[in-house]
Amino acid sequence: MALTYDSIIFVRKQKNAKMETKLTLRLKKSVIEKAKEYAHNHSISLSKMVEIYLESVTASREKEVGTTPLVESLSGVIELESDFDYKKEYSNYLTEKYK
Repeated sequence: MALTYDSIIFVRKQKNAKMETKLTLRLKKSVIEKAKEYAHNHSISLSKMVEIYLESVTASREKEVGTTPLVESLSGVIELESDFDYKKEYSNYLTEKYK
């Protein structure tokens, strides 16, 4: 089964950029067709989709994930002794589980 490839050129001109940057990718034709359909259905350009994706995978984690409301609501529900050894208790639990 032969894979069909097609070339696609993305051109993105940034508002503050002085020049355009071109990127040529070789992708499966089926991927390009699906991406074009997705872009059309979501009123976004392929260039913008690729830009957003690349920014998301290359961005450093600037924010730490916060505590969710569910976790906040559960905080303090169980009171444990100050010397409670959760690692030991978990180890005991696993030992019993896999006997």
